Amino acid sequence: MLRRRSLLAAPLGAALAAPAFAQADTRPVITIAVQDISTSNMLEMLAEQSNVGTRIFRNYVEPLVDTDWIGDMSMKPGLATSWRRIDDRSVEFTLREGVRFHNGDPLTAEEVAFSFGPERMWGGGPEGAKAPPAGAAQTARRIFPGFERMEVVDARTVRLINRTPDLTLEGQMARTAAVIANRRAFEAAPSWQDWARRPIGTGPYFVAEYRPDQILVLEAFDQHWQGRPPIRRLRFVQVPEVASRINALLSGEADFACDIPPDQILQIERNARFEVAGGPINNTRIICFDQQHPVLANPLVRRALSHSIDRQAIVDALWAGRVSIPRGLQWDFYDDMLVADWQVPRFDLAEARRLLRQANYRGEPIPYRCLNNYYTNQTATAQILIEGWRAAGVNVQLQMMENWGQITGRATQPGIRDWSQSSSLPDPVAQMVPNYGRGGAPWVRGEWRNERFGTLAEELQSSTDRPRRKQVWAEMLQIIERDDPAYTVLHRNGNFTAKRRDIAWRAAQSFTMDFRASNWGA
Repeated sequence: MLRRRSLLAAPLGAALAAPAFAQADTRPVITIAVQDISTSNMLEMLAEQSNVGTRIFRNYVEPLVDTDWIGDMSMKPGLATSWRRIDDRSVEFTLREGVRFHNGDPLTAEEVAFSFGPERMWGGGPEGAKAPPAGAAQTARRIFPGFERMEVVDARTVRLINRTPDLTLEGQMARTAAVIANRRAFEAAPSWQDWARRPIGTGPYFVAEYRPDQILVLEAFDQHWQGRPPIRRLRFVQVPEVASRINALLSGEADFACDIPPDQILQIERNARFEVAGGPINNTRIICFDQQHPVLANPLVRRALSHSIDRQAIVDALWAGRVSIPRGLQWDFYDDMLVADWQVPRFDLAEARRLLRQANYRGEPIPYRCLNNYYTNQTATAQILIEGWRAAGVNVQLQMMENWGQITGRATQPGIRDWSQSSSLPDPVAQMVPNYGRGGAPWVRGEWRNERFGTLAEELQSSTDRPRRKQVWAEMLQIIERDDPAYTVLHRNGNFTAKRRDIAWRAAQSFTMDFRASNWGA
């Protein structure tokens, strides 16, 4: 604890040597107390597919297509000013002029093509070239399952070409893994991992220092295409304990404190100098079932576990009613793809006990692996879940773990685990196919597989028949949330950030923290 507090209390120049002109720069230095900076100890988004990575990445790297997270979550121009459909398998993007990387190199179509090439993304590049670790390449394959190539048309135009038809290609270019990297900096790095610790992008801030599990320092990139950023230096400091993050804010050591449980909001706002921003976000909390456990191999047991959860009690007791229970793992902004009459399994202990009897469950123990509040209220939620399962007659044993490797690693005992799901596109293909299709982590690990679902996922990915896609999606929901549950939905997630009241800054409908000029100041 002393080590983490000393990071917060360190003089502003201690984390990074100040340049000679710093005294003339009146822009603020902002410190953000976070529970975690990166789950992978990397800043390259192919490796850091996480909620905490989502919080920081948009400040130093950028995709071709941006998302209006603070507004209506629609797609908007990013590094590409426009795009047009060529056919069902290809989209052409026009690049923004005047964009530079942090090392001064201009953004060109060649840089975009490189970012989607084998060295950074897929592996299998030329002899002697760097290769991404297996996990990063797997991320690329599951997020862009039909990717064929990124073709250079001219200096300011690129064409994304897919092997199969895909109605969501434009939106795929807004994904976190689709950010654009600098080729010269990548090739100069001693290894892919070295690159991943200090990637060179085009964002409004550049990576000045990164000490895993301690601190990330970003400096203003004054040549950014949107103009000088409003903040001179951003310091993300890792402070795992909620109370310590709040104390850092109240004492003036931090300007923001992230992941605040709702029961702390009134306490913080009693002090007129502080307020809490945020609310429900584009993320859903779920728990996952591992079919490799001999008891969980029976879908009746998984269904019983789902019926034993009092979701409304979790929302009321832990979230003060500030979040909701969604219609399964889907979003209202799916529009015509939304299965509007779908509901999560009802809380029904009698039905849970009936299913357990039918499954001939004999009280065998089922491990539930959990982290200590990586997710807001994670531990308290786990305790409520355990009580509900005990009331139904299920012997679930809570096991507190220290990191994600202990949750999902090959050496772990199959059981129950926590997860969350987000969607950046108004279509279920964005989260369901890469996460639960044949290339998804549960499928690859053997945690959950359903051949019919896998076939439907491939059809959803490639079909251009919109009415048929809606039918496919409805059947996929029936399989994965009812007949053969891979997970069960708990609640829509919320993201609450405490901050100084005098800072004019808006929270996103995402874990993303936006520190661009458009979201800073009056």
